[in-house]
Amino acid sequence: MPLPPSARSETHAGLLYALLAYSVWGLMTVYWKAVIWVPSVELISHRVLWTLVLILPLVLLMQQGQELQAVLRRPRLLGVLAITATLVSINWLGFVWAVNNDRVVQASLGYFINPLFSVLLGVICLRERLRKWQWLAVCMAAAGVVWMAIRLGEVPWISLLLASSFALYGLLRKFTPVTATVGLTVETLIITPVACAYLVYQSISGSGQAFASHGWTGMLLVAASGITTALPLLWFANAARRLPLSTLGLMQYLAPSLQLALGVFVYHESFTRDHLVAFGLIWSGLLVFSLDTLHIQWRQRQTAKALSI
Repeated sequence: MPLPPSARSETHAGLLYALLAYSVWGLMTVYWKAVIWVPSVELISHRVLWTLVLILPLVLLMQQGQELQAVLRRPRLLGVLAITATLVSINWLGFVWAVNNDRVVQASLGYFINPLFSVLLGVICLRERLRKWQWLAVCMAAAGVVWMAIRLGEVPWISLLLASSFALYGLLRKFTPVTATVGLTVETLIITPVACAYLVYQSISGSGQAFASHGWTGMLLVAASGITTALPLLWFANAARRLPLSTLGLMQYLAPSLQLALGVFVYHESFTRDHLVAFGLIWSGLLVFSLDTLHIQWRQRQTAKALSI
């Protein structure tokens, strides 16, 4: 049955929002390369500060001030968001470090295996049971990581750090009763004192001169980190309200695909036959996982149609 015009327009809008969000996340490497003169920790501190400057007025403009106040009055919820704030800070810092140290290919690998890390966390923490094809997908991805560790002589620790920190972040936020924008605002509020303290310390010690070292143009470029953080999140939140999770799940691979392409073709990072084998195993696992998910959802829809007749 074809979708009514209103539903089609909502779907098209959702696809556009998702495309914008994942494209910006995928191309974020270009931005971080453009501000490479700023040390990673200092850069993340500025990212936290400028994100708060942008997103706090946005929350008030979106009339979510009451929700923000309600969250700030709940100590237990604040405790959970303090943990998620730490996890997202680790993820941000890991990615910026990877970009600044020519590890974009490894960073992309982390976001490719992130969905499968989430599946494993579901098994370990939520006692979810995997279907046989899901187990196969996880094993194929693990084989890819092991292959890279053995053949290239190094454990892809930055990939594992990015995947695990973001998977843990997603797991905790899944059970946190707060919207994406308010959640990010509270997380940023929690991290801001630490970020400001670090920037003040850097300034007093005389080692925090990178921010102003490239004049007003450089300072504006660093301040733009708030926009690059907040806008994709808002686009993603709009996409999530309009699209099925299966569609979002498939589109999420756009970001690491763009990161990989940038790492190999623009920044000329090494991508050998061993890399191809490792990525091939992981991509095959993701394909198996995605097809199995789509098949189960199709069967559920068919069952629902049969029961409604």
